[in-house]
Amino acid sequence: MKTDLTDTTSSKINKALVLGRRAIGTPAVGMVLTLVIVTDEENAYDALKAANEASREHPSRTLVVIKRVSRGPRDRSKARLDAEVRLGADASTGETVVLRLYGEVVDHAQSVVLPLLLPDAPVVVWWPVNAPVDPANDPLGALAQRRVTDTYAAEQPIQELTARADAYTPGDTDLSWTRITPWRSMLAAALDQVVCEVTSAEVEGEEFNPSVELLAMWLADRLGIPVRRSASGGPGLTSVRLETTCGPIVLDRPDGSLATLSIQGQPDRAVALKRRETSELIAEELRRLDPDDTYASALRFGLERLDEEAATTAPEPAAPAAEEVVVVEEVTTTGEPAKRTAKKTPAKKAAAK
Repeated sequence: MKTDLTDTTSSKINKALVLGRRAIGTPAVGMVLTLVIVTDEENAYDALKAANEASREHPSRTLVVIKRVSRGPRDRSKARLDAEVRLGADASTGETVVLRLYGEVVDHAQSVVLPLLLPDAPVVVWWPVNAPVDPANDPLGALAQRRVTDTYAAEQPIQELTARADAYTPGDTDLSWTRITPWRSMLAAALDQVVCEVTSAEVEGEEFNPSVELLAMWLADRLGIPVRRSASGGPGLTSVRLETTCGPIVLDRPDGSLATLSIQGQPDRAVALKRRETSELIAEELRRLDPDDTYASALRFGLERLDEEAATTAPEPAAPAAEEVVVVEEVTTTGEPAKRTAKKTPAKKAAAK
């Protein structure tokens, strides 16, 4: 069921929601939260599609705030609010209100959204693109318990991570961090299978992908080791290599779908590690509404510190143990070098801890 409202108000939208629920035979409100999506017209369709799919797991009232650009001074001085109310099959398992703001009301979006929030229910604000530098101090972000951004969609993703760290407030999160949840789980499970000390790590992924930086900072922060980052053709993250006193642990995913986990002394295992859709990422973020302390710790580790202490000090991967032959030369009285007997230096064995 769809209801179009032109040049309307928040009270008329609330009334349309009540009448719509009665018309489809569900007068009670069964939503668990309010999801506010702040986007533009170009990205509204994809964001709303992802939110509708996520609502099957988290029934919610979805408010899509689209700030329309006025072309002339006369249009900018005239405030107008258009709305599209969707219920029933058109809104999956929740309620959807698409708000299009024109003119001066663009700068006061919070006054339009506030009357439409579900009472006594948590609020999550999501910026698919063009997120503010400080989401917590944004007028709409101030209404929410959780604020979701996506640095992968930024024009300069790596610089955006630094800005997020400087302005971090408990409740902030990033879909670039959500994307590496399966990687973090798999690496933690692999380390639980061995009794070794991790000495260094290498993270490989496509260039300008903030998920690569976040995973590297997480490893450096949690394990206290130097981490090297290297670029690959992608897609996304392609490989993580952990150097340990018991041998390397490698998680390799060259095709973006199936990964191979290699642990010294164990057979290689195939692991399903496909790249997830945006709807799955949003559904994961809506499962928890408390601050993500692990994300905060990794983000605050800092790209500068990672560059100075990790990327420059990480040793190259250890070569296979083998005896080295050293040839020592001495110069004769005629000026020609004469070879002495070769001395063998045994390779040092790595002591397992």
